[in-house]
Amino acid sequence: MKVLVLGGCGTQGRAALYDLSRNISVDQVTCADIQPELPDTFGFIDKAKIQTVRIDANDPNALASKMDEKFDVVLDFLPPQCIRTVAEAAIKSGVNLVNTNYAFDILDLHQAAKEKEISIIPECGLDPGIDLIIYNYSLKYFDEVFKLNSYCGGIPEKAACDNPLNYKISWNIKAVLKSQKRDATLIADSELIYIPAKDQHENAFIHHIEFPGIGTLEAIPNGNAVYYAQLLRIADKLRETGRYTLRWPGWCAFWDPMKKLGFLSDVPIKGLPCEVSPFEMAAKLLEPQLQYNDSEKDLAVMVNVVEGIREGKQQILTCSLMIERDLMTGLMAMSMGVAYPACIAAEMIVRGDITRKGVLSPAADVPCELFMDQLNKRGIKINETIEQSK
Repeated sequence: MKVLVLGGCGTQGRAALYDLSRNISVDQVTCADIQPELPDTFGFIDKAKIQTVRIDANDPNALASKMDEKFDVVLDFLPPQCIRTVAEAAIKSGVNLVNTNYAFDILDLHQAAKEKEISIIPECGLDPGIDLIIYNYSLKYFDEVFKLNSYCGGIPEKAACDNPLNYKISWNIKAVLKSQKRDATLIADSELIYIPAKDQHENAFIHHIEFPGIGTLEAIPNGNAVYYAQLLRIADKLRETGRYTLRWPGWCAFWDPMKKLGFLSDVPIKGLPCEVSPFEMAAKLLEPQLQYNDSEKDLAVMVNVVEGIREGKQQILTCSLMIERDLMTGLMAMSMGVAYPACIAAEMIVRGDITRKGVLSPAADVPCELFMDQLNKRGIKINETIEQSK
């Protein structure tokens, strides 16, 4: 298997390089990045299969030219704004592609990808990604589903909670802040509910859950749960569905007044000698203060709770997982949680486990049992509990 990794020097890309370097099915990995010299500093990675090349992700011709080198599959860990440029280049070159960002910007490319007889799988990371595959797994378990809720978040271990936010950065500070300005759409009591971004941290659907082995976490509506229910063709049957971000308690109490005071506004502040927005200022101020020490762990936690009917009995299926930072390699839990699913899906495409062509979805097109088995082999175990519903 010959793999091209775009953005391979980033936090997620290096986790992918680590995984691919240990996979006996992989013959060659090309790491394409704006800083191709960085892998030389990754002492935990066996570089025997890895070669590096400099590439400008904003240049579609450069991307297509590199993809023309007969790769079996491309893994894209570039920023979200690059997703369409990369997908169009993959279609032009006729090469399979796996991406971890939301699919909305490339859904219209389905027919073009299908005509090129390639598979493009976006949303194949942690969230979205593993959660969507658990959706599929849960639907196969039940005869009928009427509640479908998903919770996921990246948080510091308790010992690393040494700042007022009880939070540290395991991915990108700007992405973290942008996610504090996201609308949510859910279903409650069989009614469609829309929560605008301004009310994200002050609404009736914020609640707390108990995560095994961790304790109480705050759940915040985040994202379009109804879209995935429609994709799975169960939206009209659901009494309840939501997608929630998990944080240590107090997150909403901090961000609600900050947002109302304009600290995440993109509008430049008047009266300053240079144009700078509150958002940019907040990112610059917070980033150096929210870094992990080498001895501290981040945690990626996820819970999917599905309620329905199986063989005439009303049951609740709960699937949960927790990933911890690997202090030996330094790889973040969040990075492994995003990169490993993409690597698994890429191998599935090349091996023929995924044969459908076009722009696909993990919620419908990734064999869930095989995927979960591969996660388990990488040390990510999905724990299941089944209980009778009252």
